[in-house]
Amino acid sequence: MRATTLLLSLLGLLAWGSPSSSQTTRDWITGAPREVMPIKVWPGGKKVAICFVLYVEVWGKGQGPNFRPDMTARNPDVVDEAFRQYAIEWGVPRVGRLFRDQDVPLSIALNAQFPEQHPEIWKQFRASVPKAAIVAHGINNSTELLPLEKGMDAQKAYIKHTLDMIEKSTGVRSRGWSSPSVFPNVDTYAATAAEGIKYSLDGMDTDVLTRLVTSGGPLVMIPYPAPTVDMGQYLSRLKEPADLERFWIDYVSELAREAESDPDRPATVVAIGVHPFVMGTPAGAASFRRVLETLKKQPTVWFADTDAVMAAAGQKHP
Repeated sequence: MRATTLLLSLLGLLAWGSPSSSQTTRDWITGAPREVMPIKVWPGGKKVAICFVLYVEVWGKGQGPNFRPDMTARNPDVVDEAFRQYAIEWGVPRVGRLFRDQDVPLSIALNAQFPEQHPEIWKQFRASVPKAAIVAHGINNSTELLPLEKGMDAQKAYIKHTLDMIEKSTGVRSRGWSSPSVFPNVDTYAATAAEGIKYSLDGMDTDVLTRLVTSGGPLVMIPYPAPTVDMGQYLSRLKEPADLERFWIDYVSELAREAESDPDRPATVVAIGVHPFVMGTPAGAASFRRVLETLKKQPTVWFADTDAVMAAAGQKHP
């Protein structure tokens, strides 16, 4: 009996430490309970899910990322304004056409002001990817960020306003959330869940789906690892699209290799953030096309949008 008890205890410890178990821990950022959602395989027996998320954003004149920081003191700063405007007018439509031509699912992280401020560009882009999931990404990415310092009720009002604006412009009530400028706080997770959001891209520290238990309700976290996001690599680490091409192929291929070498490992998922500043240039699109063509050859890789991942995990839209 003693030996049996010890064996069961050992097995319980092993299950707790396994990433495939549904153990509950405390989230590093929020302190809220967080549990692994054990997914054995994705549709078609696939083991690695990839969600490419295009960030369709507005910044405003004099706001946003700078291609040449040495020129920011100029007024007007022609170089950096052109960098940002090119992404909107040329980059966004180009990425839409690329995903249409490659027949790969896309998710759109959308600033609510984009369709209002650029209706013709939005119409053109949406026509290329009419079925793409729309993830709410705040009002804009510079002057209208989450009111982090004003408490839970202010954040809930901001989130509801964002969802209402997007629904009015697109006809879609977003189920997913990505905080503008990747700048949430502890209250944001509960506020999004309370306003009907079912999943978030604000979790950046895992390879598998998890569920955060917030005071506003449960919130699924789709992994959005910081290293896979092109903007940080491009502007802060000075990586070119060709560098990211190799990086993304290696990142996903290694997840696939791990799955093939150990079929009992849980199915993994990664949301890869792309921006029209980087992948919306001709050179960026050429590199990204090679990424898609290469990863299509991986037999264990499943291309999906974020809503499809939720459905496959049993979190279907009501």
